[in-house]
Amino acid sequence: LTLYYFNGCPYCAKIINFLKKNNITIPMKNIHEEVGAQEELIRIGGKSQVPCLVIDGQALYESDDIIEWLTL
Repeated sequence: LTLYYFNGCPYCAKIINFLKKNNITIPMKNIHEEVGAQEELIRIGGKSQVPCLVIDGQALYESDDIIEWLTL
């Protein structure tokens, strides 16, 4: 489970705020600051769109879908 994001993305901020509010900690990778993170995201999901939650090697996009998955 890894969340790919970048600072300044409002949809990423929505998820990060949700995580903080609900005391959920998951690995996160900033695609603009971590070397290789963007390439890794593209390799997994085929695009550099964020936010992206990678679940067992599968990419889940869209902030509402990610939040819904995290509440299951």
